[in-house]
Amino acid sequence: MNILITGGAGYIGSNVALQFIEAGSKVTIFDNLSTGSRENIDSRAEFFEGSTLSKNDLNDVFSRTNYDVVIHLAASKAAGESMDNPCKYAENNIIGGLNLINQSIDSGVSKFIFSSTAAVYGLPKYNPIDELHPLDPANYYGFSKLVLEDNLMWFSRLEKLRSVSLRYFNAAGYDSDNLIKRIEKNPQNLIPKIMEVAIGIKSSIDVYGDDFKTKDGTGVRDYIHVSDLADAHLKCVSYLMDNKKSMSINLGTGVGYSVLEVIREAEKISKKKIDYKVVSRRLGDPGSIIASGALAGKVLNWIPKFSSLKNIIGTTWNAYKVAHC
Repeated sequence: MNILITGGAGYIGSNVALQFIEAGSKVTIFDNLSTGSRENIDSRAEFFEGSTLSKNDLNDVFSRTNYDVVIHLAASKAAGESMDNPCKYAENNIIGGLNLINQSIDSGVSKFIFSSTAAVYGLPKYNPIDELHPLDPANYYGFSKLVLEDNLMWFSRLEKLRSVSLRYFNAAGYDSDNLIKRIEKNPQNLIPKIMEVAIGIKSSIDVYGDDFKTKDGTGVRDYIHVSDLADAHLKCVSYLMDNKKSMSINLGTGVGYSVLEVIREAEKISKKKIDYKVVSRRLGDPGSIIASGALAGKVLNWIPKFSSLKNIIGTTWNAYKVAHC
């Protein structure tokens, strides 16, 4: 099976590529390396350096072979930045995504897997969040992803393209065999920021609020191991082979951990003191966001296997130690 993965040199993309290669697929990675790393590109994969904003680049990579499935992970992903620089997200996420969808259709691709986000839901009306939850993004990043989801649903009605949009909750962790060598560039999420303190890059982290209505006052999030995310993409291919219905599906564990719980687990595993300071809440931050993964279990037969907090922190710590030794 021929698979094209956009953003395949990035944090999640490199893990997705690894699992498809291990499963015997022929993988082509399409990445502009703005946030991805050449070192994370498996030697068994074909690599094309290019941008979804370039129709010439897209035409070139699609002219190389007939792809059975396109997996789209190339996007800007910092929610806060999207509010300060929405034009960047309109261009990279919406225009780039539409370029890729159009090229896929023109090239006869009928199966498309899209990396979406729980940010499409906005502030939770209830927890755990299922796929029936209202869609009301609280930031432009979430909006940009929802635009692509909506377009994919329309194209599934008007064209032969069938798709699954995977709404990630909080991707975390690293592969247990340390095959992905490079850590994220300029990480924005809690766990890599904690690791930067543990490894000595930073002196402390900010904790945004300790007065939420949660177990210890800090924000609670649902963390999903990147290897479990990658496995879900494999299962999406099987689903698309057997089904014509396009869908949007949550990927989460249904279990939430607070910021302080994550810090304590990191201290336990790294044996390093993680200094932090409590600062004001960020505008729009909810107290808890927890996923319902029931639909993924039912439709994809997907069950997270690697997403215990201990394993997420442990594999991340190992990756940071290797990267900085």
